[in-house]
Order: sequence, then structure tokens, then C-alpha cells
Amino acid sequence: MEVNIINMKGKKVDTIDLPVGLLDAPIRVDLMHQAFVRQMANSRLGTHSTKGRSEVSGGGRKPWRQKGTGRARQGSIRAAQWVGGGKIFTPKPRSYDKKMPRKMRQAALRSALSAKWSSGEMFIVDEFSLEAPKTRLMAQALEQLAGEGSVLLVFPEKNEEYEFLKRAIRNLPDAKILLVDYLNIRDLLRYDKAVVVRPAIDRILLNLELEGNDDLDL
Repeated sequence: MEVNIINMKGKKVDTIDLPVGLLDAPIRVDLMHQAFVRQMANSRLGTHSTKGRSEVSGGGRKPWRQKGTGRARQGSIRAAQWVGGGKIFTPKPRSYDKKMPRKMRQAALRSALSAKWSSGEMFIVDEFSLEAPKTRLMAQALEQLAGEGSVLLVFPEKNEEYEFLKRAIRNLPDAKILLVDYLNIRDLLRYDKAVVVRPAIDRILLNLELEGNDDLDL
């Protein structure tokens, strides 16, 4: 599959041949949904906790005798019906992690990339650099490349240039820079446009195991 590569001004400067299955994969909404739900669930900390009857302090003795007082029988002032008592069926720390086979996760990511590309919302740029780490310059560059809407900038590696661009983009509420190794379904679906720096394509192919183009059943 031959795709165009543009420069910072949005002009075509080159083309690149990509293996079958990267930007022309079947768009599987079910896989994308499953991958999205998995990512959101796995991001939950699950650290919520409240104390039960056996964990609150106090209540060591019976408040009053069982019979003869005219009041309801009570065994402890730390039972759930008492102020300051323990809670019933309390939430406890737990893991919300969901499992999903690797090939299904890769297929979901291919589907998201294909959906972006087929709708004209993905751009491959030969390089991305700024004269200074200024928010204004970053906003102008992204608008020139991708037009209006939120933008995800996919960068190939963590280096000085990445830190430089990170400073320029951090004050833009509708833009984010992301290292290619952390490319994920949530960010692809969240942002309207995706701008991928050319060297990041090789890393995407490696992560999605598309270099040999072996098994693309999903």
C-alpha cells in the first residue's frame, strides 16, 4: 500500500510502501470496543476501602444486658446500625484488570489506525520540529498539518527534540504528544486527528508484528 508523506507545510514530499494490514485492515468495531474497555478498566487503581465491623475501634463489650431493659438487644456499639459502626458489604481493594489476547489487541489497534486513515484524519509527516518551544508555534504547526480539531502527535523516540516539543504542546488542551511505543486505542479514539512522524511508522510495524505480514486473520 502506497501512502503519501507530507512536510510541515502540508505538502507532499515523498511516498512510502506499507505492508497490507496496517492502514487498510478491516475496521472491527467490536475489537476496538473491547480493547477500549480493557484499557479503561486496567487504569483503575482499585484502592477504595472502608472498614467493616471487625475493623473499627471500640465495641468490646455488650452495651447493656440482653433482657429486661425494654430496649432492643445489642451486642456491640460498633454494629452497622450504630453511629461510628462498621459498614456492611464494604468495598475493598481489588483489581479491575481485564485480559485480552495479544493478537486481538494488535488487531484493534490496526482497526483504529485504518479508521483514522480511511476517514482522512491521519497524516504522516517526514519530520516535526519547531524553532522554539512555544505553544503558539506548536498550535500553528498542528493547524497547518491537521486543520481544526484535537490532534495526537505520535513521536518516534524520547530524545531532546521530544522534550522540546513536549514543552510546547503541554498548554494546548486539545493536543497531546505520545511516544510511539505507548500508542494505544484510547488516545487514537479520543483525538480527532493523528499526526505520525515518519520514523515512528517502522516502530508501529514492529510492535504490530507486520514486518513479515504473516498472520492477519483477525
